Amino acid sequence: MTDLPAPLAEIRDDFLSFSEKDRLQLLLEFSNELPALPERYRDHPELLERVEECQSPVYLFVEVSPEGRVDVHATAPAEAPTTRGFASILAQGLSGLDAVDVLAVPDDFPLQLGLTAAVSPLRLNGMSGMLWRIKRQVGEKTSA
Repeated sequence: MTDLPAPLAEIRDDFLSFSEKDRLQLLLEFSNELPALPERYRDHPELLERVEECQSPVYLFVEVSPEGRVDVHATAPAEAPTTRGFASILAQGLSGLDAVDVLAVPDDFPLQLGLTAAVSPLRLNGMSGMLWRIKRQVGEKTSA
């Protein structure tokens, strides 16, 4: 498998250590751990980008510090636990990394979680859309 930043590699390895049924349970646990949006975004939803690839309304925003440290903020409805779990994985796994490391995350990371038989391709496409948008925002904010 392609090298991943340590937080994402740990998440991937956790998923792969479980059976498919238990992987879904782990995804649900991640959905309960999606960090809350900082107040500055809760009051300004226009700053968040809608992830059109997701069936559920998912919004995200990426901050990049002057030193290149990335913070991913996302929101997804509680009634969409799969989508919320994917957003949580990316927010937790990418926040705190250097922009260069985020940009190097392979586009097939969602497929590396071992959920292809348990989750519809449409849902995995949603996670891929989240990752693509995060990487695009990081690229835009580091080249400006």
